[in-house]
Amino acid sequence: MTQAYGEWDPVIGLEVHAQLDTRTKAFCGCVTSFGAPPNTHVCPVCLGLPGALPVLNREVVAMAITAALALECRVERESIFARKNYFYPDLPKGYQISQFDRPIALAGGLDVGSEEGPRRVGITRIHIEEDAGKNLHGVGGYSIVDLNRAGTPLIEIVSEPELRTPAEARDYLERLHAILMFVGVNDGNLEQGSFRCDANVSVRRIGAPLGVRVELKNINSFRFVEDAIDGEIRRQIRLLERREPFSRQTRGYNAEKRESYLLREKDGEDEYRYFPEPDLPPLLIDEVFVAERVARLPELPAEKRARFVAELGLTDAAAGVLTSHPRIAGFFEEAALLCGRPVKAANLIQTEVLRDTVTRGLDAVFPVDARQVAELVELVESGTISGKQAKVLYGSIVGKADSPKTLVGSLGLTVVADEGTLRAIAADLVRANPKQAEQYRAGKTGVLGFFVGQLMKATNGSADPKLASELLVHELTR
Repeated sequence: MTQAYGEWDPVIGLEVHAQLDTRTKAFCGCVTSFGAPPNTHVCPVCLGLPGALPVLNREVVAMAITAALALECRVERESIFARKNYFYPDLPKGYQISQFDRPIALAGGLDVGSEEGPRRVGITRIHIEEDAGKNLHGVGGYSIVDLNRAGTPLIEIVSEPELRTPAEARDYLERLHAILMFVGVNDGNLEQGSFRCDANVSVRRIGAPLGVRVELKNINSFRFVEDAIDGEIRRQIRLLERREPFSRQTRGYNAEKRESYLLREKDGEDEYRYFPEPDLPPLLIDEVFVAERVARLPELPAEKRARFVAELGLTDAAAGVLTSHPRIAGFFEEAALLCGRPVKAANLIQTEVLRDTVTRGLDAVFPVDARQVAELVELVESGTISGKQAKVLYGSIVGKADSPKTLVGSLGLTVVADEGTLRAIAADLVRANPKQAEQYRAGKTGVLGFFVGQLMKATNGSADPKLASELLVHELTR
C-alpha cells in the first residue's frame, strides 16, 4: 500500500472517542440512554446552570482503568481534570471537562497487521472527558440542541503517529473496537456514535521531516476511515507536487462524494485555554483499585484468537470471524464444548448461524441456540444425516426451541446407507456417463467428485457420502 504513494510517506495518528458503557453520566446522575426524546435526560449539572457542581462517577474511573490495562498503558496514580474552553451551541457550560497534561493513563500499545507482518503501534495517552450535546438541524425549519448526550462519559485514546497506511489505520481501529467491547467498557455501536475517530494525516517525502498535519473529524465507519485517509493523503500529495501551500486544518468527510471538506483552520492547543477544573479535586487512584480491575480483565480478543487456533484447531480466518464480537465468541465456545468438535461447530456457525445473527451493541440475537448447533454437528458426525440434510434441518429449527434430534425422523431426514440401493445407483451412473468413466480410468481421479455429486443428487442428498464414494470407485475400476 505504501508504494501506491510513490516517493511520499504518509504519517497517520488516530484519536478515538469511546463512550463508556455506564448507566449514568460522568458528573451527574442522569441516565445515558440513547434515543430518548430531546432534553429529557438533563439536570442542572449537565445543563451547566449556575451553582451546579460536578461529582465524578466512580464507574467511569473503573472503566477507564480497565481500558488502559487492556491496552497495556501505565495507569497514573494522580491525574487532573481540566476545562477545555470553546463556544458552540451544544456545549452549555462554554467548556468541556476533560484532562490535559495529567491524563489517567500513558504509554500503551496495540499490535496491528502490516505488509511486513504484525507491528506495534504506540498509544500516547488515554484521558477521561465528557461528551457535548447534539445539534439537530431542520427541525420544523429550525436548528435545535439536544443535550441528552451532554455529560456522557468518554475516553479519548490517542495513538502515536506511527500508522503508515490507511489499511493499517483501519486494522488498528477494528482491533481497538474489539478490545473495548470484550472488556465491556464500550458497546461498539458506530451508528449511534459511541465509537468514533479523528484521524491526523500528513505526508512527507521519504526520509524528510514531518509535513503539515490535517485532522479528519468524527468518522464513524471502518471503511470510511480507510477511504477518508487515503483521499486526504492523495489531496496533500497533489498540493505538494504543485507547490501549493496549505495550513493545519480540521476537515470533515463526505462519504457519498468520497472527499473531505474544510471545517476550520486549526491553531494549537492554546486556543482551548486549558486550566485545571476548580470544581474537581485531583483524581487519586490506589494500587488496590487497579489490582481489582486487573483481576477482572477477561481474555482479550488476540489471546482468544490464538487459543482457538492453537488449542481448538481453527484456521486464523475462522478464529478472526468468531472473535469479532464477545457474544459470538461465547456462543461458539458453548457449542464447541457441548459437541466436542470445535472445527465442525465453527464451520456450521460461520456458514449458517452468523447469516441470521443480529448484533446490537454488546448484545447479540442468535437464530438458534448453542445446544441446537451441537446436536446438528453430532447428527452429521454420527452419520445420521448428511451435510446437505443438516442445512435443511437447520432451516426447520431457526427461531424455534425444537431439538434437531427429535425432528430427524418426522422430517424424513436419514442417511441412505443401504449398500445394495447405493450400489445399483452407482452402477447406473457409471453406465450413463461413459466419457467421465473413461477419464477416471485414464488417471483423472478428480472426476470422482462429479459422480459423487450425481449420486447425492439422485438421493436428494441423503446418501452416506463415504459409502457412496467407495461404491463408485469400485464400479469405476471394474
